Formats: sequence, structure tokens, C-alpha cells
Amino acid sequence: MSEATHFSAGVDAETVERIAEERGEPEWLREARLEAIEALDDLDYPDVIQTPGRTWTNLDDLDFEALVAPFDQTEEKDLVAAEQATVVPFHEALNDADLEALVKEHFGSVVDPQENRLTALSTALFTTGTVIYVPSGVDAEDVKIRTSMNGQSLFNYTLVVTEESSSVTILERQDTGADAAASERYYSGIVEVDAGENSYVQYGSLQDFDQSTYNYTLKRGVTDTYATVNWVEGNLGSRLTKTEVSTLLAGDSSETKIVGAFFGHDDQHFDLDSKVWHRAEHTTADLVTRGVIDDVSRSVYEGVQDVGEGAWDTNSYQRENTLMLSDESEADASPKLIINNHDTEASHSATVGQVDQEDLFYMEGRAIPPQVAKNMLVEGFFVPVLEEVEVDELREDLEERIAERLHA
Repeated sequence: MSEATHFSAGVDAETVERIAEERGEPEWLREARLEAIEALDDLDYPDVIQTPGRTWTNLDDLDFEALVAPFDQTEEKDLVAAEQATVVPFHEALNDADLEALVKEHFGSVVDPQENRLTALSTALFTTGTVIYVPSGVDAEDVKIRTSMNGQSLFNYTLVVTEESSSVTILERQDTGADAAASERYYSGIVEVDAGENSYVQYGSLQDFDQSTYNYTLKRGVTDTYATVNWVEGNLGSRLTKTEVSTLLAGDSSETKIVGAFFGHDDQHFDLDSKVWHRAEHTTADLVTRGVIDDVSRSVYEGVQDVGEGAWDTNSYQRENTLMLSDESEADASPKLIINNHDTEASHSATVGQVDQEDLFYMEGRAIPPQVAKNMLVEGFFVPVLEEVEVDELREDLEERIAERLHA
């Protein structure tokens, strides 16, 4: 391991003990933190996409010692609950015996705390989070989470549990607070969704950190029989984003949709993964991503559809399109099919290209100014993916922020 990858001497078991003690955490959580910090040095960073002769995202060279400050985690968090559903800060949930039992049962059950070096770091150091619990038969709409990061680093954890025949729609926003210092920052967010039988989860997220922030997020759901987990992932901010959004289709006749939109400019870097594992019969997945990059920004996308041997009657589709607005921007896409069951209908496609010059010429020929024409084409490019966003408020937010960036 290179010298650039080591962490501050303050990131150790003593740090973890202090975090747990200050929050009065139960022994099981303290042990989970200690096991994560103990395993840290033996774990690799998350996999990054490589093409012949090139590694697109080099996490090894990030100066985590400068970025990670365990005791400079400050934020503003706003929660909006839905009737009959429980939406509480993570540590408040631990003060209720029934909720603590729920958290203990599900914590680390979808995302292994030791899956990689950054999940272990997040497990060891997280200080904030949210627990969302939807009882059987409850329809919970308009659950909202807003996290504004003010400190040098922030480690955030979200747990969503839905029981049989329930539903929930969640809208999460992440940004940099007005009180944040100008130095470089690091944000880490882990989201676990456990969708019970015949339940429905729609989880929309809009990441809009400032461009001094390095962002790592992992969102993953697991489905029971007839359950649905849908994701909407909007990435507009950060200096560098490394993110994975994924679903394990573990129950028969379960479904997932992963919708992604991103817009990079200046020297932003987006490394985006969408993954689905088909592990049961009659499962369906749809992965749709569209992004725009400008200036000297860079994007790399990997979509994986993995069909297991027992996943009979699988339907799995994937589409990814990236539009480059400058000759200096760079983009790459790597869609993958891994099929181990012949009773499968699956497809994938990916395109990377620039604004169509014929379309631009046509519009300019009708007295539309060049920049206005270009902006209209970009807004039109996003329409197919925005139409997939079922949460009206999130779709409107994305449209507004895209327009602001185009007219900046």
C-alpha cells in the first residue's frame, strides 16, 4: 500500500471507542465499529473501472489523511416523516428498545461493513444517520431527508426497512452548508434498504455538494418476494464522486429500476456504478442513465446485470448515454452482462458522443442563437431519463439545476 493511502494516526480503535461512548451506543454497535477499524488496513478500495492502458479513477492517490477528520463532523439534518411510518435520527432509534432490535437485526445485512476499505471506514466513524421503518400495510409518502455538510468530513448511514405490503417514497438531498469552511472535505454515505414481501420502495437522491468535496456513496437494496426497489440518482456536485447504486433481487417476481442523471463541468470527476443481481425467478430490472460533461470534466460508468443459475424467466435491460459538450471532456462506459441462466431476456447499450452538428445547424438556421440552441439540445437530451423519475419534486429539482448550470 502506498504512503498516500494511509489514514491519520487519529483514525484508530481509540477514536472509535470515543465516538461510541459519546453517543451511548450499545455494545453490539461498538463491536461492529471496532471490527471495521481493525480490518481497515487489510481491505482494498472499491473496484474502479479500467479500460486498456488506463485506470479511470485512482482512489489510492487521494490524501485521506488530510480529508478525514473524525471529530470535525458537523451538519444540519432535516427530516420530514410520513404518517404511520417511523423516520428518526439513527441514534434516537437506539434509545427505543423495539427500534434498536430492528436496527441490530438489519445493520450490515445488505451492505457488508467490510465490503471494502471505504465501507469499513464509514462503519467505524459514522456519527449521523436516519432510520426509516414502514409497518405492514402502511403507504408512506413524502419522506424527506436533507443533509447539509458543514465540517471537514461526514459519515452518514441510512437504514430503510419495509414490512409486507407497505410502500414508501423517500427524497434525499445532500449539499454543502453555508457554514462550511473552504478546505477540501470528504463525505461518505451508506444506504441499506430491506424491502419486505410485496412492498415498494422509491428512493430518490440529489447530490449537490460544492466542488471542494470528495464523495463516496453506496446505496443497495434487497428484495423479498414481489417486492420493488427503485432508485433515482442525481449527481451534480462534488470534486470527485465514486458511487454505486445496486439491487439484489432475492425474491421471486421482484423488480428494480435504477435511474441516473449527472452533469459535470469544470474539472469534476464522476465514477458511477449501477448493478443488479438476479437471484430469484421471474425478476425484472431496468437500468437507465444519462449524463452530460463539459469543460475538462470526466465520467466513467459501469452497469452490471448479473443473472444467477436459478434466476429463471429473467428480464434485464440497460441503457447509458453520455453527451460531451467540449473536446477536452472525457467519458467512458462499460455495460456488462453476466448470464448463467438461458431463460433470460436481456440487453445493454451505451453511447458516448457530442452534440449533433446537423441538429445545431438546423436550429441556428432558424434564427436561434448558437448557445440557446445548444442549451435546448442538452435539455432535450435529458428528457428521456427525467421522464423515468416518478418523484415530481426530484424531477423538478433536477430540471431546475440543469437549467441553472446551462445558463451560468
